[in-house]
Order: sequence, then C-alpha cells, then structure tokens
Amino acid sequence: MEPGDAARLGPGRAARALPTRLLLMPLLPLLLGRGLRGAAAASSSGAAAEDSSAMEELATEKEAEESHRQDSVSLLTFILLLTLTILTIWLFKHRRVRFLHETGLAMIYGLIVGVILRYGTTATSGHDKSLSCTQEDRAFSTLLVNVSGKFFEYTLKGEISPGKVNSVEQNDMLRKVTFDPEVFFNILLPPIIFHAGYSLKKRHFFRNLGSILAYAFLGTAVSCFIIGNLMYGVVKLMKIVGQLSDKFYYTDCLFFGAIISATDPVTVLAIFNELHADVDLYALLFGESVLNDAVAIVLSSSIVAYQPAGLNTHAFDAAAFFKSVGIFLGIFSGSFTMGAVTGVVTALVTKFTKLHCFPLLETALFFLMSWSTFLLAEACGFTGVVAVLFCGITQAHYTYNNLSVESRSRTKQLFEVLHFLAENFIFSYMGLALFTFQKHVFSPVFIIGAFVAIFLGRAAHIYPLSFFLNLGRRHKIGWNFQHMMMFSGLRGAMAFALAIRDTASYARQMMFTTTLLIVFFTVWIIGGGTTPMLSWLNIRVGVDPDQDPPPNNDSFQVLQGDGSDSARGNRTKQESAWLFRLWYSFDHNYLKPILTHSGPPLTTTLPAWCGLLAQCLTSPQVYENQEPLREEDSDFILTEGDLTLTFGDSTVTANGSSGSHTASMSLEGGRRMKSSSEEVLERDLGMGDQKVSSRGTRLVFPLEDSVRLPAQSPE
Repeated sequence: MEPGDAARLGPGRAARALPTRLLLMPLLPLLLGRGLRGAAAASSSGAAAEDSSAMEELATEKEAEESHRQDSVSLLTFILLLTLTILTIWLFKHRRVRFLHETGLAMIYGLIVGVILRYGTTATSGHDKSLSCTQEDRAFSTLLVNVSGKFFEYTLKGEISPGKVNSVEQNDMLRKVTFDPEVFFNILLPPIIFHAGYSLKKRHFFRNLGSILAYAFLGTAVSCFIIGNLMYGVVKLMKIVGQLSDKFYYTDCLFFGAIISATDPVTVLAIFNELHADVDLYALLFGESVLNDAVAIVLSSSIVAYQPAGLNTHAFDAAAFFKSVGIFLGIFSGSFTMGAVTGVVTALVTKFTKLHCFPLLETALFFLMSWSTFLLAEACGFTGVVAVLFCGITQAHYTYNNLSVESRSRTKQLFEVLHFLAENFIFSYMGLALFTFQKHVFSPVFIIGAFVAIFLGRAAHIYPLSFFLNLGRRHKIGWNFQHMMMFSGLRGAMAFALAIRDTASYARQMMFTTTLLIVFFTVWIIGGGTTPMLSWLNIRVGVDPDQDPPPNNDSFQVLQGDGSDSARGNRTKQESAWLFRLWYSFDHNYLKPILTHSGPPLTTTLPAWCGLLAQCLTSPQVYENQEPLREEDSDFILTEGDLTLTFGDSTVTANGSSGSHTASMSLEGGRRMKSSSEEVLERDLGMGDQKVSSRGTRLVFPLEDSVRLPAQSPE
C-alpha cells in the first residue's frame, strides 16, 4: 500500500486495510528467520550425517589397513622363525651336534618370540561393554547386531569363564598369531602325513608288518584305556583336594588318553636315520608312529561319538559302547578305502595318458590328487589323516612307477620340503602358544599324573606285546629294542593338533596345556638323550639300509658256509610278514600290471577268455622289455625275484646300477639251477662289487659248503 492510497480509501477503510499488511510486516522477519533456521538446520543435519558416514568409512579403512599390516607381521614372524631354525640346523649339522633336534630348536625360538609378544607389546584394542542375552539358552555361531539402524556381523570365538571376562586379550597382535585349529588340520597336517606314507621304507615295513599292526592298533588301544583310567583316578583326587573347579568326566579322560597316545618320535627317527641305526628298529618305530597317528585320531572321534541313552550322558552304556566301536571300524575302513581308491585313480590316469610328456602337469596333478584325498575324506565324514596316509602308500607303490623321471624327483622333493616346513612351523607355534594362548589351565596334580600315566601306559603297550610277538617271530625283538621303543615314545604334532582342535570346555583346556608341556619334555629331554641311549643299549649303528638283519641283535654275523652254523642257517627263513606274503602274489600278477607299466603281461596271468580285456589293460612297455620293469626307488617293497629264486629258504637282494634288482637261485644238493634271473644276479654282483664294498654292505648267505658267492667265483 502506497501513502496516497490511505487518503483515497478514507479513514475507516484505511484503518481496516493497514493492519492486514502492517501487522504482517513485523512477522516477516520471524517467519523468514524460522524458515532460514529450518533450512539451515536441515542443511547442517545432512552435512553432519555425511561427515559422520565419511568418518566411519575412514575409520573402517584404517582398521582394515591395520589388520592387514598385523597379518603380514604375524606371518613374517613365523617365516623368520623358520629361517632362523634352518640356519641353526645347518650350524648344528656342521658341528655334529645331536643333543637337540631341529623341532626342539624351533620350539625354543617359538618360546622366545612368545615371551616378546606377550610382555613386550602393549594392548592395541579394547572392549566397550558386554551385552546380555538372557533370553537365549544357547550360543550362536553368527550374530547380526543392530546399532542405530546399521547391522554388524559378529562371529563366535568361544566360551569365556566368568572369572576371565575382564582379562580377555586386548592385544590384536597376540590374536593374530593365534591360528584357527582348522589351519593345522587342513593345511599343515596333510603334507606331513602324506610324506610319511610316500617315503615309507617299504621293504622293512612289510617285513615287520604284523608287529607294526599289533603295536599301532592293539597297543594304542591299550595305552588309551590305561592312561584314561589312571587319569580318571587323578581327577577324582583333584576333586577331593579341591583343585577341580569344573566338570571333568570319564569320557574326557579317555579322550585325553586317545590324543596323548599319538606318538611322534621325529627326533629319535632323525637321529636313527643320521646314524644309520638298526633298520628293523627304525621300521618298528616309524611304522608304529605312522599308523598310531591314524588310530589315535579315529579313536578320539569314536570317544566323542559315545552318547549313552538317558539323562546321564557320561554313564556306561553297552549299546553306546558297541556303537562307538562300530564307528571306529567304519571310519577307519572308509578312510582307508577312500585313500587307496584315490591312489588307484591317480595311477590309472598317469598310466593311460601321456602326462609323462609334460612333467610339470604330471607333478601338479599328482600334488592336487594327493592333497584332495584329505579334504574329500573330511567332507564325507571320514578321517583325512587315515585317507592321506594310505593314499601316500598307494601312490608310492603304484603311481610312482608311472611317473617320468623328472616327476619322480619333483614329487619326492616337493613333499619332503612341505613336510619339513609344516612340521617345524607346528613346533614353532607350540613354543609360541605357551605364552600367546589365552585358555591355559595349569594343574600341577593333573600334569604330574599325566606323566606317570603316560610312562605306565607306554610300558604296558611295549613289553607285553613284544613278549607275545616274539612267540611267533623268528627274528626276535630283543630287550634292547624294547627298551629303546619304550624310551622313544615322544609326543608331537598330532597330539598337539588333536588337543588344540577343541578348547571350549574347562577339561579340554586343561588337556591342551598338559599336552603342550608333555611335548616340550619329550622332545627336549628324551629326544636329546637318544644318542647316549643307543650307546648304552648296545644298538648297532652304521647299518646299510639294504642289508638283511643278523640272526640276533647283538652283532654282525657273516656266514662263511662251513660248519654247523651254516647248516643251521640253511634252515632259517628270512623274516617276512605272513599277511604280506598272502596278498603279494595277487598284487604282483594282477594289480601291478593293471595299474603300472611293470609286472608280467596280463595275457599270461588272466584266463584265456579275458584275452581282450588283458590286451587293453596291459601296458605296451611290458612287451617291449625283456624283463619286468624295475622301480628305481631302492626302498620299494620287493620284486619278482624275491618270490621265485632263493638260496635254500633265504632271499638274496642285490642292488644294480640301474635300480633295485633282485635275483636268486634254487639249490638242490649243493648244485645251482641256472636261469635268466640267476645270470642277472651274477652280472649285477660282479658289476657292482666295488660299489657294494665301498658302501660297507655285507650280505648274509646261509649256504652249503660247496656254494660260494658269485662275486667270488662264477662256479
């Protein structure tokens, strides 16, 4: 309204018109102010939200970067530990130091790094608060938490006892070096177990197969139940004196007996190999430890599966007991079958393809098929340790013969390196875990009781079984061997891996801590005393691994073929497990020709009506060679000559320049029946005489007076 408009409207109309606009004018600043403030508030709120979101993203990126850095540092720590261990091992070998094995050295370095990480680093994170979920009656593996409209995922790490809520680890670095137990089972254990089967000293292993099976199966079961029952008495004593703060059942004691019965005499065997100790003693210890690991893991799984009916799930129930026995047999047989089938499939693939023309592809396929055996068995509910062990034995027996020369060397070296690194990694982690693991339960009574129970369990395992085995053995297990086997019951990687796999309950945490201390003691003390014990027990060293054992354990005897000694030796028979002799003929005549390029042609062993199938399955290389192909692996079981040609009742083995050649002869009244295999023997002994002499090999021939060695005289 202009000033002149009021005069034209008149006094009344002007008075009525003025308030409408004049009264609004004082309100304009107020209305405009509110509008501006509202817009400004909305604008500032949006900006604040954007700034907050940007800050959260920045913090998340920094946290991820810090986590990546800590992961790199933790892995670098273990790599440096292994590097330092390797350099120290070289120094020890250079100085010929045998009182400490490489595994014990790795544990010492792990202990040192564990102390530094525990007491030399500060806390880098914290817990804000504890959330209570009183309405839930169980723990969830994954939680989605709504925080101001944003959902965050949390995973279950494990149960924490009420007394340790405020002492939960605040150091991110210590958390990083604490590995998931599945890492040990899926990544570190497969190469260790496979290498044990792939590098098995098969000739001596199968010669003592019956004794090895008895020690591994029956002995492990005896040791498990003796240790379990003794530890149950220790637990009852702890409850009486008030040192047991939580539940500890009889099945827990049996589980501890199973996992601690897994022997791993890696230190003793390494010294045996270096000193060339008695091959039969080496075979007994190595064979027992290999199969013993498989039995222990299946036995522990069967004990966990023991679930009696009724309210008391820890009482004895006959039905549940026999169900556990059935589970044990089912898991072991299924795992064995799966490992053997995988090895057979690999052998067929390498035989009927031209992979040997591409050694890199051949080695890669061999590696993947072998490793997948472990994962396949675990995925099917079986035990990967058993499967990969027998896969290794099958691969060495069949697939190895089909590989090219390059692939043979590559596969052996590859798994040897992986075995070395994985084993030393585990022992380094053992030393580290003593200070970085957060769920230790130290109980002096339980620890002392465990040492006593292990000693008694090992004694009940070795001495009674050796007594009964000697009743049927021609080459007896002497007292010095028995004492050495008793002394060599070290615990190692398998016991540790089984103990760390489940540390949720109070009982399992106490078992893990005790197992760790037992491994430390056996590796350091018993492993370090191996060399003095060999000397004290008068066990022979410097033995050629291809040499047959003497008639007794006390000395070398070279029979000259004169007097009553040779006549008595003529009636002796080389030790060989009867179980092995039962299936070897079938394996030699049928399985080897089907799965490999060696053995007799199937056209000569299969019935005539199978002629077409025999021609399809027989390798062309069999027809191209005048004699069956021989394995270049000198540790192979036996070859054709071991069955067909003998000196009386004894078998003679000779190593030729082309590989492991075996030949023999049949004697009738001191006369030798000539054969093509005999000529091979004479040629090999004649050509390799200097080589055998340089290696210090002495052959034991229980022959008649008129028979002399071909190397000495042709006739």
